[in-house]
Amino acid sequence: MGQASQEALSWWYARFRIKWPENTDPSWHVDLLIAHRIIAPVLYLHSTDISLWRFHRRAARDDEGHQFSLTFYSSPGTADQIFNALKTDKLLKRLKRSGTILKDIYHDTAKPSAFKIEDTSDGTWAPEIRKSWPFFIMGVCQMWLSLIVQTAEGMSGKEKSLSVQKSLVLYQRINETIQTLWRDQGCHSMLHHLNAIFGYGPVLVREAHLRRF
Repeated sequence: MGQASQEALSWWYARFRIKWPENTDPSWHVDLLIAHRIIAPVLYLHSTDISLWRFHRRAARDDEGHQFSLTFYSSPGTADQIFNALKTDKLLKRLKRSGTILKDIYHDTAKPSAFKIEDTSDGTWAPEIRKSWPFFIMGVCQMWLSLIVQTAEGMSGKEKSLSVQKSLVLYQRINETIQTLWRDQGCHSMLHHLNAIFGYGPVLVREAHLRRF
């Protein structure tokens, strides 16, 4: 955590609103492009100063729409450095000019509001889960990002700088490949082994069923 004092640590967010026209599916591949080409270099640069981090993906027909977020736990000084690096990223500027990204939003580092590790976990969970979950989800996000990096290395070829349109096409292919990996191997590689860590204990699954009488 570098020189950051434990008392100064807090959760911060950077959010990216993505264009989502009516009567279309969300452009989920844009999330991958943002994670790999914009956020990942900054995460690697500040890896010793960030205690915990995660991505959040969502798309709903509301005020937030399709939004990709980075949430991380650090000092305000580190958060300022990360936000400045993101705001000045050349690819982000190109994606905004093209209309792919509508808006980027950053937490005001003068107004920290979540100091405890559990403060951004779901408030309905047990305290033990709330305190532990940030470590779990960071590992999941690290794996997802690693899949993006590995898949991109196999697809990007020799071109060093792609246009926005070519980048979007490339990351659409990357997303399709990773979705196939999740569909075909996620049950055993992730869900089964997660269950194994908990001693194969049963888990409560809530299901909804449509019925006629």
